[in-house]
Amino acid sequence: MTVIWAEQALLPEGWADNVRVELGADGRIARVTSGAEPQGQRVGLLLPAMANLHSHAFQRAMAGLSEARGPQPRDSFWTWRQIMFRFLDHLTPEDVETIAALVQMEMLEAGYATNVEFHYLHHQQGGGEYDDPAEMAGRIVAAAQQSGIGLTLLPVHYQFGGLDRRPLAPGQARFGTTPDRFARLLEASETALSALPPDAGIGVAPHSLRAVSPEGLEICAGLRPDRPLHMHLAEQIPEIEEVQAATGQRPVEWLLDHQPPDRRWTLIHLTHMTQDETTRLAATGAVAGLCPITEASLGDGIFNGTIWREAGGRLGFGSDSNIRISLSEELRALEYSQRLRDHGRAVLAEPGRSTGRVLYEAGLEGGASAAGRDTGAIAPGLWGDLLGVGTDNPVMVGRRGDVALDSMIFAGGDGLAAEVWAAGRHVVTEGRHVARDRIAADYMDCMRRLQDRL
Repeated sequence: MTVIWAEQALLPEGWADNVRVELGADGRIARVTSGAEPQGQRVGLLLPAMANLHSHAFQRAMAGLSEARGPQPRDSFWTWRQIMFRFLDHLTPEDVETIAALVQMEMLEAGYATNVEFHYLHHQQGGGEYDDPAEMAGRIVAAAQQSGIGLTLLPVHYQFGGLDRRPLAPGQARFGTTPDRFARLLEASETALSALPPDAGIGVAPHSLRAVSPEGLEICAGLRPDRPLHMHLAEQIPEIEEVQAATGQRPVEWLLDHQPPDRRWTLIHLTHMTQDETTRLAATGAVAGLCPITEASLGDGIFNGTIWREAGGRLGFGSDSNIRISLSEELRALEYSQRLRDHGRAVLAEPGRSTGRVLYEAGLEGGASAAGRDTGAIAPGLWGDLLGVGTDNPVMVGRRGDVALDSMIFAGGDGLAAEVWAAGRHVVTEGRHVARDRIAADYMDCMRRLQDRL
């Protein structure tokens, strides 16, 4: 039995003082007691730890490599994508495992407990299959064995280069799957996950409307009907124009009319929706998977956060390209984007709940749903996904309740995540991952070797 005691903690019913949390040997929360005497691991502020609901781990290694302007008059998501295609063609399975371990370590040190990995780098250079179709998925699993993070693995179905069903371009060859090939990959990936503790899980990810046919999307929706389904949607204006030209409808309109999502679905980015699309999609219960740092980096656009929330929409947060892994910065960037657009302040705050609390609790609930994981609150029976925030510092000293969350998100930087547990595994202590030195050294060795191949 692991015992944690917090001066204050965010419980399902609100803030509580002197909270004792007991974690069972199975990694789940066994008991929560308020007004308890200090005992065990002591923290100033205890929060449920969030799931990072969207990640492409390998892209962490190309952070900083795409900031120079090329020969074209204007850089964009599409020119960045060509750089990404060229970069990934150099990656070996060993590289992918090493990069993923660093990403997961940085997620944990940022305060996330779970990595929901949108995994589409499946094959060898040129597109040939490995002997084990889940060779690359197994590398994500092996990274999680090193880091101790909770893992929801989302193998990606990626069949076409566009809505005209053109073949994949050379840079996409490592992603490609037919429906049959994808079903085999999904099964093999699920087998690979059996090497992890029981909190790990599988999901399904049809990449996007431009990469998966309507028939393929329907097949994906039926493969694991009790597990999460994720898909990119309405991220870029040229994507919307291509869908509209091919189908006569915008992406969100088409999905609502032909493959209506529900609470099982997480739709990534959604940066280009009309007011009507936003309201209708929010009503389905699908989670909006938001990655504000990456969306800003790629020039995607600004999510309709105010309309979405007013319509009862659910949301969660991910680090996507992993150019910067910071939980507080993702939440802050979403709110600030709304302020810049609407010329206001505290835009997403609600009566009785501050901006930080609205953002954090929305991210907890949406992240748990997107991960298909029993988490998101400090309550008996849920996985012991917990974040202990240091309060003996200039940012957090004297802060209580919602003001503590606001201070962490809007005034805090890196290093406030003092203690992190993932399904009861104590993986960050005093702000450092328990295997930081080894994982960081392996990554640096990998990058030196990779640099020679670029």
